[in-house]
Amino acid sequence: MKKIFAAMVVLLSLLSANVILETNSGNIELKLFKKEAPLAVENFTTLAKRGYYNNTTFHRVIKGFMIQGGDPTGTGMGGESIWKKEFKNEYAPNLVFDKPYLLAMANRGPNTNGSQFFITVAPTPWLNGGYTIFGKVLKGQEVVKKISMVATSKPGDKPLKSVIVKKAYVK
Repeated sequence: MKKIFAAMVVLLSLLSANVILETNSGNIELKLFKKEAPLAVENFTTLAKRGYYNNTTFHRVIKGFMIQGGDPTGTGMGGESIWKKEFKNEYAPNLVFDKPYLLAMANRGPNTNGSQFFITVAPTPWLNGGYTIFGKVLKGQEVVKKISMVATSKPGDKPLKSVIVKKAYVK
C-alpha cells in the first residue's frame, strides 16, 4: 500500500507543479500547466530550482495590463533558457488570455522564449497566439495587483522602487 501511495505522489508531482515567488510585496503561488506547456514548465521550474530567479526584479510593470520579470540583468534584454538557446512557443486551444492572473512566457517574437515571464492583471485577448500561457496565479492575486499599481518610469515602465523576487522555489 505504501508503494502505491508513493507512486501516486510521484505521478501527481510529474503532472502538476507549483512555484512560489517570494517578493518584497508578498508571496505569489503559481500553478503550472505541465500538460499544455511542457517546455515552458520544465524551463521555469528548473530555473527556479537553480535559484536563477532569486534576487531578480519585476523590471516592467504596466498598470491594468501585466507585470514582467525573469531577467537577471533587470533591463528586459537579458535571460536565457535552461537549454542556453531560445525555445518554441507552445499553444493549447483551452488556454487563452480571457481572464486575469495568467502566467506566460515573455518574448520578442515567435519562438524566442528564454527566462522572462509575465503575469496579466486583466483579460488580454490581443495576446492570443503570440505567447505561451503556462500557468496561473493560485494564491497572491492581491500581491500581483499591488505590484501592477506601483509608480513607474516613462518610457520603459520600470518601477521607480524595485519590486524584488527574493526567492523562487518549486512547491
